[in-house]
Amino acid sequence: MRLCGSAMSDGESTRRFRAIRGRPARGLATAHREAPGRITFWPRMPQVSFGIATAPQNVDYADILRVWRDADTVSELTHAWLFDHLMPIASDRLGPIFEGWTLLSALAAQTSRLRLGLLVTSNRFRPPAVLAKIATTVDVVSDGRLEFGIGAGSRTSIPEARREYDAHGLPYLDFRDSVDALAEACTVIKRLWTETEAFDFDGRHIHLTGAFANPKPVQRPHPPILIAGRTARVLRVVAEHADVWNIAGYTLDEASARSALLDRYCAEIERDPASISRSTNVRVDYEDPAATQGAVDAALAAGFTHIVLSLSAPYPDKVAQWVADKIIIPSRR
Repeated sequence: MRLCGSAMSDGESTRRFRAIRGRPARGLATAHREAPGRITFWPRMPQVSFGIATAPQNVDYADILRVWRDADTVSELTHAWLFDHLMPIASDRLGPIFEGWTLLSALAAQTSRLRLGLLVTSNRFRPPAVLAKIATTVDVVSDGRLEFGIGAGSRTSIPEARREYDAHGLPYLDFRDSVDALAEACTVIKRLWTETEAFDFDGRHIHLTGAFANPKPVQRPHPPILIAGRTARVLRVVAEHADVWNIAGYTLDEASARSALLDRYCAEIERDPASISRSTNVRVDYEDPAATQGAVDAALAAGFTHIVLSLSAPYPDKVAQWVADKIIIPSRR
């Protein structure tokens, strides 16, 4: 079985960073250090969550808004996602496509319950300090509902994705450098979200002088971080920085093997692997919801508790409720 590799490609056990406006986080994943070098993890049971993904390419804004507004009223859906591309990567390559963060902010203002994010932001598109400011703005607009998804950016082996860098005058690092840059970006973004004084940063890829961000995100200490990817180098960044790990476009066996590797990398840095939820995408087949439900059941059985249901356009009327009735509710029985 192959997990969905839709345009959304490259779960926290509980909502680790769901604290709003300084309130203590509910279900916080905590690690208690009893003595130097010794950490005792307080176990938590993973919670299953379902969301939808709508690729903002070759579709009208009104259509996406309709789906998200409907989804906001469907209690079985917890989160909703866009992607981060500047040119279409499927269907009409010269068709319309919306910039992800701008659209996300608009949808945040039009919804009130759904958690929301990009699956995932390309770290290559925007300077990390600017990205931190953009993400904070969305967290404020949404009143603390942002899920911060980020990745190293598409590989050069994907021509449909590579062309958008050349077309927009964006630099394109090789993948090894892009992963190193991702790790630095996660460090800088978290510091901008949390530090109360200006700081300098002199890394290999990022150089900042007098960096400071105000306001801070609504969520404290910061929005949950989802990192997508499958390579060993990316998984080490996940182990260090992520609350949710997403993998899509691979067989379930391979995804499970990558999940086990992530467990190992967590153990190496004395982090509880259960503090990182496992996320994957499942493409929704409107003609065969039973097949989609089967893919969801298999992913759940493999330990993937953060399920993103990828919707293709044109979107059927009331598709959010249809997804709940035909896929989510049967999967919970």
